[in-house]
Amino acid sequence: MYVHRTQENSSECGFFDQSPISFRQGKLTTHKEELCPKNPYLQDFLSAEGVLSSDGVWRVKSIPNGKGSPPLTTATTPKPLIPTEASIRVWSDFLRVHLHPRSICMIQKYNHDGEAGRLEAFGQGESVLKEPKYQEELEDRLHFYVEECDYLQGFQILCDLHDGFSGVGAKAAELLQDEYSGRGIMTWGLLPGPYHRGEAQRNIYRLLNTAFGLVHLTAHSSLVCPLSLGGSLGLRPEPPVNFPYLHYDATLPFHCSAILATALDTVTVPYRLCSSPVSMVHLADMLSFCGKKVVTAGATIPFPLAPGQSLPDSLMQFGGATPWTPLSACGEPSGTRCFAQSVVLRGIDRACHTSQLTPGTPPPSCLHACATGEEVLAQYLQQQQPRVMSSSHLLLTPCRVAPPYPHLFSSCSPQGMVLDGFPKGAAVESIPVFGALCSSSSLHQTLEALARDLTKLDLRRWASFMDAGVEHDDVAELLQELQSLAQCYHGGDSLVD
Repeated sequence: MYVHRTQENSSECGFFDQSPISFRQGKLTTHKEELCPKNPYLQDFLSAEGVLSSDGVWRVKSIPNGKGSPPLTTATTPKPLIPTEASIRVWSDFLRVHLHPRSICMIQKYNHDGEAGRLEAFGQGESVLKEPKYQEELEDRLHFYVEECDYLQGFQILCDLHDGFSGVGAKAAELLQDEYSGRGIMTWGLLPGPYHRGEAQRNIYRLLNTAFGLVHLTAHSSLVCPLSLGGSLGLRPEPPVNFPYLHYDATLPFHCSAILATALDTVTVPYRLCSSPVSMVHLADMLSFCGKKVVTAGATIPFPLAPGQSLPDSLMQFGGATPWTPLSACGEPSGTRCFAQSVVLRGIDRACHTSQLTPGTPPPSCLHACATGEEVLAQYLQQQQPRVMSSSHLLLTPCRVAPPYPHLFSSCSPQGMVLDGFPKGAAVESIPVFGALCSSSSLHQTLEALARDLTKLDLRRWASFMDAGVEHDDVAELLQELQSLAQCYHGGDSLVD
C-alpha cells in the first residue's frame, strides 16, 4: 500500500507495506456534514487582498474572479459609514466592525424597546441563564473561543447594573466561576448618566437592580467596578461628572459610552499587554485584599500636557488634588482614603517623560530630578499616597479618538495636546489619558447609602419586581451583604501598613 500526501510546500511522504490485504464484510455508515455557511460580513474580502492603513480603512487591490494576474491599479473600499448622534439607538450601533455570529447569544423572550416585555428586573435576568436553552448556548459560545486561547487569563464581563442584565451578568459570573475555577473574572457594571425624580418605578428598579447586581457579582467575580458618568448610585439625583477639557452631553449614550470606553481601554492595559508582567488575577488580588472586591475607576481625559511642557511640569500642576475625574458614581474622591491603586498613563511622547533642564539649573521638584518617565510617575504616586500600594504603567501608545468617536474636544491639537484658543471643531486623532483603578474608602459611604435607601422602600408597592423571582428573604440577605461589604472600606489600613 502506498500513501501519498501533498502539502502546501509540495513535499511528499510515503511508505510501502508488502503484507497481504484482507477484507471483512460489515455495515458501512456514511456521515455527510454540511458546509458551514459563509460569513456574509467577510464576502467583500474573499476576492481581495490589501492592508489595513493607519487611518483604519482597509485598502484593497481588486482581483478578478477569473484566472490571470491582478490589475496594477488599486482601489480603496468605500468610506465606512460613520454613525451620527441622531442614528445611534443601541450599543451595537457604536461598532465599527461586525461581531462574529458565534459571539452573539440573542435573548428572544424580551424586547429592547416598548412598554411591555422588557428585561427590567434582576430576577428576570437571572432566570434567563437558568433555562437550559440559554445556558447551553452560552456554554457553547464560550467553548468555541476558549479552545482557541493559547493562554486564558480569565474573563471580562460588561453588563448593565440598572436593569435585568444585572441578573444576567451575575448568573454568567457564577457559571464562569464554577466552570473555570482559578481564572480571573473582571466585571464592569455600567450605569446610565443623570436621571430624574419623576420616573418613580424606573428609579426604584434601578436601585434594586444595582444593589442585587453589586452583591451577587462581588460574590462570583475577582473584581467589580461600577462605571458611570452619574454622580450617585442611590435615589438622590446628582449632577453628572465634569471634565475640564471635554464637552459632552450626559443624556446621550453615544457620548457617555465613548468616554467610559476610553477609561476602560486605559485601566485594563496592565493585563492586556503581552509585555506586561501583571496578569488579571494578580491585579485583582492586589486591589481586592481583605474582601475589598469592589473598586472605583477614574480618568483624566485628555491628560493636560501643553506644548513645551514635560511630564513633571504637568503633574505638578495638579498640586495635592486627585488628578482624575471619578467614573464610578461614588462622589468626589477628595478627602477619601485609598487602600491600593493601579495607575496607567498613556500617550505621552518619550521626549516629554523627563524634564529637560539646562545644566546647572536646580530642579523645581524631585519629579524634575527623575531620570525616566517610570520614575516620575512612581515618585508622583508616592508623594500623593505615601502609604498606599501603587502599581503604575507608562504606555507610549495614545488612545485613538478618530470617527466614529464623537467630537468632544474643543481645545486640543490633533495629537491631543491641550491648547488655549485652538480652532473649535478641529479634528482630534489621538489623546493622552491618565486612568486609575482604586480601592477607596468612598465605597463605605456609597454602599451604606445604598443600603439606607433600600430600607426605606415599601416592597409591597413593588410587587412586580418581587414577582420576577425575588423573595423578601433575599432582600433581607441583600441588606446584610451590603452592610458587610461597606464595612470592608471603613477605616482600616492600606496594604503596605
